[in-house]
Amino acid sequence: MAVGTDLAVVGGIVVTSDGFRRADVLVRAGTIVAVGFEDADPAARVVEADGLFVLPGMVDSHVHLMDPGPTEREDFPTGTAAAAAGGITTVIEHTHAHPVRSAEELRGKVGYLHGRSRVDFGLAAHVWPDRIDRIAATWRAGATFFKVFTCTTHGVPGLAGAELRRVFEAVARTDGVCLVHAEDEEMTAVAEATLRAAGRTDAGVLSEWRSREAEAVAVSMVVDLALRTGVRASIAHVSSPAIAQLVAAGRASGGKLAAEACPQYLVLREDEVDREGALRKFTPPARIRDDTDEETMWGLLRDGVLTHVATDHAPSTREQKLAGDIWDAPFGLPGLDTTLALLLDAVARERIGWSDLALRYSEAPARWYGLFPRKGGLHVGADADLVLVDADAEREIRDRDVISKAGWTPYAGRRVRGRVVATFLRGREVARDGLAHDRFDGTFLPGPGALGPA
Repeated sequence: MAVGTDLAVVGGIVVTSDGFRRADVLVRAGTIVAVGFEDADPAARVVEADGLFVLPGMVDSHVHLMDPGPTEREDFPTGTAAAAAGGITTVIEHTHAHPVRSAEELRGKVGYLHGRSRVDFGLAAHVWPDRIDRIAATWRAGATFFKVFTCTTHGVPGLAGAELRRVFEAVARTDGVCLVHAEDEEMTAVAEATLRAAGRTDAGVLSEWRSREAEAVAVSMVVDLALRTGVRASIAHVSSPAIAQLVAAGRASGGKLAAEACPQYLVLREDEVDREGALRKFTPPARIRDDTDEETMWGLLRDGVLTHVATDHAPSTREQKLAGDIWDAPFGLPGLDTTLALLLDAVARERIGWSDLALRYSEAPARWYGLFPRKGGLHVGADADLVLVDADAEREIRDRDVISKAGWTPYAGRRVRGRVVATFLRGREVARDGLAHDRFDGTFLPGPGALGPA
């Protein structure tokens, strides 16, 4: 071990996007300085990882922590505690109720969040139709990406046609990136009006209101405009194989396109809304109808058609979800507590491999959003963000173990294999055995367009 090494994680099975091997990971001043077997002086702290897998910290690129905003649903201290305990060391956050739409608002949020995060974080900006001219300045201030809606949702105005093209052109000029929520504005509005006029308040309205067709029409438009403008764009929360193939076709035609996978579209079934009601209200809704659909989605992730995983963590408490009818209930699900657990179980079930997990939930999002090589891998020079995993441990996902303010999870009752033992952020332990430590060491990560400190 090199002289001055602060941390040595020894004897574990180190996982990267290229494979896995038994090796030690040596850390100095928060940075990985060696991966392998070294003979040298002892480290200040040695962590025995014999029998454990050592993964890079997960990079969750689609998170809503409501802070500032409706923090009774979630806030940064609680949400990032859930992240740390769940093996996530970097999040990219944006809040619809208190959106960042300018460089000034971005700087204000960075200041507000000082000392409130347990993991490192980037911040996304929203695009408003009357603020398109502020995109370049916001990118230079350090925004990680621009969130764009094609339909008015969560109070954020939808963009289409000429306005959307202007946004894509402006982002392309900065070499920035967009994350696009794609559902057709007219189709969802007409469907909502028709269903309300019919007096429908049953949970089944969700799949008719936020239909497969509305998603496909919007994604087709986004793909076409991305090809025409050259913008880098990720389609958020791809819900089905049909949508994934639309993105893949655009990529094959030269588009700079990514397809974001979320666990709710990999394991939850379309008909669960009939039983669970508002506890399954998110949009686009779950699309899986049978085992074939489910296996197909996992195959698309394994093959890279779905390029990376994110949670779209957008929690509400059970009481908030059930306070009114299906129209009144807030959209969204909690996910930071459970996503890595579901992916570890997928490895145990051979739906994906260890390297697929490291690639799709760490390296790929870090690369896409400009955080690599600092984040997203276990290599010399990277931040020492490490997750130690017991691959053989079995447990049941339970509501009472959820750290998020949501206090519940749609995956409760599922038995999974694989458990996060400990999480390290830049070489310092931030969580162990399902609980986050009382540390707020998370720092802001300016996006790749930043000219200087935000």
